[in-house]
Amino acid sequence: MILVFLALVLVLCIAQRNVTYTKQERILSLLEEEAFTAPLGEQEAECLLVSDGSDNGTKGAEMMGEILDQMRVPWEGCQVEEFAGKDLDSYEKLVFSADYLGPLSDSLLSVIDWVKDGGSLMLLYPPEDDWGFRSLYSLLGIARLDGERAYVEQIHFTENFMMGGEGKEYGITDAYESSLNVTLTADCRVYLDSGGEASAPLLWRREAGEGIVVVDNLNFLDKAYRGFHSAAYTLLDKAEAWPVINGSTFYIDDFPSPVPGGDGGRIREDYDMDIADFYTQIWWPDIYNLGEQYGIRYTGLVIEQYSDQVEVPFERNMDTQRYEYFGNLLLDAGGELGFHGYNHMPLCLANFSYQGMFDSYRQWASYEDMRAGLQELNDFCREVFPEEEFAVYVPPSNILSEEGRQMLARDFPQIRAVASVYLPGSLAFEQEFEVAEDGIIDTPRVISGYILDDYMRLAAVSELNFHFVNSHFQHPDDVLDVDRGADLGWEELYRRISDYTEWLYTSAPSIRNLTGSELAAAVQQYDYLDVKRTLTDTALELELGGFGTEAWLMIRINEGTPGSVTGGELTQMAEGLYLLRADEAHVVIELQK
Repeated sequence: MILVFLALVLVLCIAQRNVTYTKQERILSLLEEEAFTAPLGEQEAECLLVSDGSDNGTKGAEMMGEILDQMRVPWEGCQVEEFAGKDLDSYEKLVFSADYLGPLSDSLLSVIDWVKDGGSLMLLYPPEDDWGFRSLYSLLGIARLDGERAYVEQIHFTENFMMGGEGKEYGITDAYESSLNVTLTADCRVYLDSGGEASAPLLWRREAGEGIVVVDNLNFLDKAYRGFHSAAYTLLDKAEAWPVINGSTFYIDDFPSPVPGGDGGRIREDYDMDIADFYTQIWWPDIYNLGEQYGIRYTGLVIEQYSDQVEVPFERNMDTQRYEYFGNLLLDAGGELGFHGYNHMPLCLANFSYQGMFDSYRQWASYEDMRAGLQELNDFCREVFPEEEFAVYVPPSNILSEEGRQMLARDFPQIRAVASVYLPGSLAFEQEFEVAEDGIIDTPRVISGYILDDYMRLAAVSELNFHFVNSHFQHPDDVLDVDRGADLGWEELYRRISDYTEWLYTSAPSIRNLTGSELAAAVQQYDYLDVKRTLTDTALELELGGFGTEAWLMIRINEGTPGSVTGGELTQMAEGLYLLRADEAHVVIELQK
């Protein structure tokens, strides 16, 4: 029996040693700037964004400004006291981000006339019920205000107007008395409400004369809700268009890496095996098969050691068997490897404070030591995976100092993308999807882990509809951490990530599966893109500046249906929502009644 066991071990070792990979072509590659057409130049503002300077008004205006910029909508901003001097006929759309409308004084009468003559008005969040707001009741379709504000605990889709929304409700983790309890007139079309028997309308649209009003009654102004507010803005016209990324990327941090010691508690209890065997026999086969089912091509982020060493010399990890086994399987399935770190120490020097939140983390002894550590990882990876290009860096615990970022750009030019996080967090290096000034492309991860709570799912549907992107990361040792769901057991955690991927690819079957560097190439093409819209009674015409080899845009058609398309191809994603693949810099979409 002992001989048979040793023979099986030998066969397994040989099998792992013999796992190889074939280098595969990337779907997308980064382009030189000369490959893009010239930008369109400055356009006249079509939207006026008005704030009253209150905390909410300022926060809302800042958020809406980011949304408009990323949708490539030319806009101007002003304070309430400046509004009376504005010529509304110079704008097509007007957005109020204000607690009180009373200070607008007699200007509200001109707003009502302007809307009825063909303008579009949006309230970004519900104002206080002062006389200024009450003077707009009729215009906004409010029959009456029904008492105190509603305590909103979920977003319920009454219309299938956003991807991933049909028949769904999304819980709100930071619920409060946020939204107006109102009874609306019959000519209002409600797209979102709070669900339940006494539901409050959260988003509605009404035609007023020749114009349109949209009331965004959600009143959550955090980054995770951008997709809902951008969707509200797209209801302001007969048709709207905005650029998107079109990419789904799944990262695996700390993979490949040394395996933690011990039996993992719940792992031993459920599977009667240690962590190393669990990773090999249970976790990786499940994750690998999930990728096979949906065409996911994972991006693994390599850790060479789990030491706390922060100064030279850095010892080479000579135990490469598991790196070769897991890494080669991931690469052969079309995946990609990037850098996470020589160890799990973020790229931070002595002047960086962890604020008592990461007791095990140490600052690097010097800039030279920090660079040498990453150089050792680079040398190790190139030795183990000689055909790979390592173009993606993910900071440990999503922490990256200014000096660390400068080092990546200056000393490691092969790193073209940094993937930290999209949503704010303690000490987190927060990013937008963009080409940064240092030339590195920021490709933030939006959601993480296996628990995928209400906040994560809400952020996921928001970003699916704003940037048409999914960006998720996980760690093998998530199954060992109680805070990340270890007590639920792997079977439940795997069910949750499986449910999420089923939702994603059912909601957005046209989304492209990309590796980390391919997502960077998609972000590059998205970030360089300019859009000029010309809307007539019969067509939506788009002029695209900064056009590379491709462009993707979302098209909202609120009145009628699309007819023939020249210069691209449309795919329907939800009711009135279409994905446009633009093959040329000039696209015309016929609009049919």
